[in-house]
Amino acid sequence: MLRTGIGFDAHRFAEGRKLVLGGVLIAHPLGLLGYSDADVLCHAVADALLGAVADGDIGQHFPDTDSAWKDADSLDLLGRVAQRLRGRGATIVNTDATVMAEAPRLAPHVPAMRERLARAMGIDVGQVSVKATTFERMGALGRGEGIAVLAVAMVEDGGQ
Repeated sequence: MLRTGIGFDAHRFAEGRKLVLGGVLIAHPLGLLGYSDADVLCHAVADALLGAVADGDIGQHFPDTDSAWKDADSLDLLGRVAQRLRGRGATIVNTDATVMAEAPRLAPHVPAMRERLARAMGIDVGQVSVKATTFERMGALGRGEGIAVLAVAMVEDGGQ
């Protein structure tokens, strides 16, 4: 059975943090605030995958109350989610994500993001789409206060 999941995540910018999106370190004066490395792209994709198989969300599986996940590499978390799906007989068909940010410019980084996300999920890069858009200076994202991501995943569920 084909199943679809939606994931969303948002993090505000903070000084003294690195900006990591899709496992790619991006030069920017601010990073994202979070318990892990705050890779909002990995988080949204992971939630979309978990949603496709009705298996909670990353906060449930990797809670910020557990010190094991402090400063965790979100690509690793995404890989663990993909393994979880495979363990229940599910196959990732594809993922599609839209990164919403005024800055930095993400287009030059998209190919590397797609490759790292694909590797973490154990799928072909052709099954991973990443796009970027701005908010045309409207609202908190438009003022450059953070980054949000909306992701969709299609999974063929093995029926568990």
